[in-house]
Amino acid sequence: MSQLNFFYPGSRFTIRIFRVALCLSVLFFSRCTKKDFDGNSEGNEENSIEAFLVSHIFITTENTEDVTSKDEYVNCSIKIDSDKNNWNYSGTGRIRGRGNSTWLWYPKKPYRIKLDEKNEILGLPADKDWVLLADYRDPTHLMNTFVFTVGQGLGFPYVNHCRYVELTLNNEYLGLYSLTEQVEQGKNRVAVDSENGLLLSLDADDGPDLAPNEEDNFWSSVYRMPICVKDPDIFSPTQLAAIRNEFALLENAIYNGNYGEVEKLLDVPSFIDYMIIQELVYNVEVAAPRSIYMYKDENSRWAMGPLWDFDAGYDFEWSTMYTGHNYFQSYKKLVLGTDPGNHIGGYVVSSFFTDLFKNKQFVSEYKTRWLAVKDLIMSEYWETAQKYADNFSDAMTRDFERWPIDKDNETEILRMKQWLTNRIDYLNIVIGNYPEGVK
Repeated sequence: MSQLNFFYPGSRFTIRIFRVALCLSVLFFSRCTKKDFDGNSEGNEENSIEAFLVSHIFITTENTEDVTSKDEYVNCSIKIDSDKNNWNYSGTGRIRGRGNSTWLWYPKKPYRIKLDEKNEILGLPADKDWVLLADYRDPTHLMNTFVFTVGQGLGFPYVNHCRYVELTLNNEYLGLYSLTEQVEQGKNRVAVDSENGLLLSLDADDGPDLAPNEEDNFWSSVYRMPICVKDPDIFSPTQLAAIRNEFALLENAIYNGNYGEVEKLLDVPSFIDYMIIQELVYNVEVAAPRSIYMYKDENSRWAMGPLWDFDAGYDFEWSTMYTGHNYFQSYKKLVLGTDPGNHIGGYVVSSFFTDLFKNKQFVSEYKTRWLAVKDLIMSEYWETAQKYADNFSDAMTRDFERWPIDKDNETEILRMKQWLTNRIDYLNIVIGNYPEGVK
């Protein structure tokens, strides 16, 4: 689902004319296309107005049973009404709560839906598993959507889509939600081999410390990070040990500064883009870590992603984490710091994410990539994210009536835009002054 992006030093109007001309020039041969979750090309619906529509999803549980658990599913019927007729849907499935802090702390709850039969939802590739993000903490309702948009622009594979919906559960209106894919292995999800591919979550909540009774997690051998095997299903300690040992090969290459070996084991460009995004939005959850995904197909390299869970970024005020919606305090705080390889001036993150900054080639590649993408962040990716906000404004008014908070959505979106603009200028100086490396 990557998309082509063109940098041209002219005006926005000139860029659009250039794009139109390019599409017309190839029209005789093929449609302008996008790479989707399964790697196939299809019409670029993500760039059409339809992608920004707000639909309505009605869920009714069996015997109108309340959804009170994030562990136990409740049978339900599901109906979707959309202004795009072929997005209308009616079916059956199950629903439960989801999330950690978002489920425990906030009155507006997120949910996970499992359809009884795989189906396309709102134009997205067919699957059973879907997520409804409440975005209660996020007063902009854009924080995850913006990162997904950046990820798509940078060409990340397996980046989540976003579809905004209003949710009515058991005849109770619950407000504006973003519907997206569940992060998991699958043809239309993370398309690694179901038997020999790997999908890992580097996440304290799912790791050995906070989930000691689970049999699918371990401490990594070198950097002692909490790791949970999301796929495949673990059936023996031997299998878990083999995965731990395979991950240790990458850890050792990074730790020993063997960049040639790192390049054999890690998709370095995906790592660079991933860390640029984490720093861009000041995602301090890299430190725990939480919601950091990596995957590896059979006989291939490790890669970073999918991107997930960014409503704790953007300089969220953690002192008010149970009740507050306070972001954008300072654009000068850093995750990686001014000298990442030596942990100077940044957040306390695992050296797994920073040791590569000791290498001259890596630092050079990182700086080059930043210079290539920095001007696209606001001119391209923010502009796309803004289209979602323009289209959900009426629904956001209804959401505020249902869940009133001490923040105005439009004001917070403007603050987010200014914070990102200032941060890009600041990061341009910081990244430009990264030490060049010593190896």
